[in-house]
Amino acid sequence: MIYDVAIIGSGIIGGSIFRELTKYNLNVVTLEKENDVAMGTSKANSAIVHSGYDPEPGTLMAKYNVEGNKMFDKLCKDLSVPFKRNGSLIIGFNEEDMKELDILYKRGLANKVEGIKMLNKEEVLEMEPNINPDIKAALFCPTGGIVGAYELTIALSENAIDNGGELRLNSKVVKITKDNHFKITLENGDIVESKFIVNAAGVHADSIHNLICNEAYKITPRKGEYFLLDKSQGSLVEKTIFQCPSELGKGVLVTPTVHGNLLVGPNAIDIDDKDSVSTESEGLNKIRETSLRTTNKINFRENIRNFAGLRAVADNPDFIVEEAKDVKGFVDVAGIKSPGLTSAPAIAVDVVKMMGQAGLKLNPKDNFKETREQIHFINLSQSEKAELIKKDNRYGRIICRCEYITEGEIVDSINRTLGARTIDGVKRRCRPGCGRCQGGFCGPRVQEIIARETGMNIEDVLLDKNNSYIIVGKTK
Repeated sequence: MIYDVAIIGSGIIGGSIFRELTKYNLNVVTLEKENDVAMGTSKANSAIVHSGYDPEPGTLMAKYNVEGNKMFDKLCKDLSVPFKRNGSLIIGFNEEDMKELDILYKRGLANKVEGIKMLNKEEVLEMEPNINPDIKAALFCPTGGIVGAYELTIALSENAIDNGGELRLNSKVVKITKDNHFKITLENGDIVESKFIVNAAGVHADSIHNLICNEAYKITPRKGEYFLLDKSQGSLVEKTIFQCPSELGKGVLVTPTVHGNLLVGPNAIDIDDKDSVSTESEGLNKIRETSLRTTNKINFRENIRNFAGLRAVADNPDFIVEEAKDVKGFVDVAGIKSPGLTSAPAIAVDVVKMMGQAGLKLNPKDNFKETREQIHFINLSQSEKAELIKKDNRYGRIICRCEYITEGEIVDSINRTLGARTIDGVKRRCRPGCGRCQGGFCGPRVQEIIARETGMNIEDVLLDKNNSYIIVGKTK
């Protein structure tokens, strides 16, 4: 079989394009080197939906940020993904910051960001009383939001599969050739043939590009480390609070998460290793120190997890969204750093149009299913919970006490179209292990449920990536 399109990479960009393509009568396949989707940048980021004040006017970043932001309400509602427009504040402390805020304000107006305005000190403190009282002013962006980033990535791919798309996991691309069409060789020796390729490989996009195209750009991974604090800290601020940005990015932010935690970070460290997501005390201490300028009321003793993610920073300052000049039908979607998450749905629309102009036949489906349902038990009313338990008593058994996650939700996450097969795969879909004890109590139960539902030996149930075995033998 020759596919119409093969997408390489199933992060938020690959997933968005995957779903957008399944709106048409096409044979589409996504190739992902890991054992699940959302395994790279899309599972370890700030999960912020940016307003669009930051990118330079006229850039692809500016265009896709503002367009993508407007798409989130419907997209997340359709796909049962948590999303909230909590708004954002960019705070300034001195005259230099005031000049930067003025630049960002004018940039936001040029980018047609809706509702932005400058607030004085009193207005900011009335809105967010826990912010450092030494601030002078802030830029307020009401369209800013917070989202479940990996939940959205999973939902996009799942909905695409429900609409006829194909996903191949554990499918690392090692070679690409082209005669009449592309031949993509996988690490296991399989060959996938397609008319078009979309390169959405994140930090590895330059390596994929160079398999068949002349070298055109270089990706440097930029590591960002974070503190994730318990829900006891989640109401400290309501808005996403940024300090003025620097040349390395938007800086250390303090924000509630869509699930009620508090997130602090990231820093920005350019590294060579495209797989390194370690955290180090030096970086974390710097984040902690920097965040105190925003507010000194964060209780870091309530930290429940540190993590790091990688941003794909290209030597091109703008997003790279284009057909390769030397290989027709090969489309790069690369260097998608922040605001990549916000931009993803708008990028997907344009990439599909681009391929249509390049010869891909875009005949819309009559039966595209744009919605996806998932039960979030904690969000139901008491009567809805009672009714659900009557239908399936597994929803009456709490497995994760921290996050109030039921056995019914865990079973559903395993048996869905894109069902979880690892403990962290379940965690990303319905949150057991995301709470204060970080899976200390529920982890073994989740492992047992995965084994029971799939018929796997419990020893073969992994924590996350391939070879992350939990049970390796008997001790007695």
